Amino acid sequence: MVAVVVEQKLESLRRCLARVQDKCPDSLERLASDADAQDILVLNLTRAVPLCVDIATHLIGRLDGPPPQTMGESFDELARLGVLDAEIAESLKKAVGFRNVAVHNYDAIDWAIVMSICRDKLPDFKQFAEQVIRSESD
Repeated sequence: MVAVVVEQKLESLRRCLARVQDKCPDSLERLASDADAQDILVLNLTRAVPLCVDIATHLIGRLDGPPPQTMGESFDELARLGVLDAEIAESLKKAVGFRNVAVHNYDAIDWAIVMSICRDKLPDFKQFAEQVIRSESD
């Protein structure tokens, strides 16, 4: 059974991903010229990452894993504990890097990377959620 805190965070993650999917323009040119879409996408992507980290930290604690020293290590530890596969853990570690740029150096955001995340990497967040749910039901 999925713990209530994990379930709530997964629902928040689902909402963030839905907003990104709904508001992602159909081209890089449109994204580059649409400040509202930029804000919506970046805000929801930067929310999605710490939600995943919070979920990871909660699970690591329940599974008696060592506390991670960085956000990225959270996903490595979930992979080590058998909750995530290595590919998803690596993808989410890269998402942490994007989040850090978005939060700390917003002016340096490469909109082509944002478009790539929106088009190609949202399924990784969804797989993260599925793998978490599967591990909770075992």
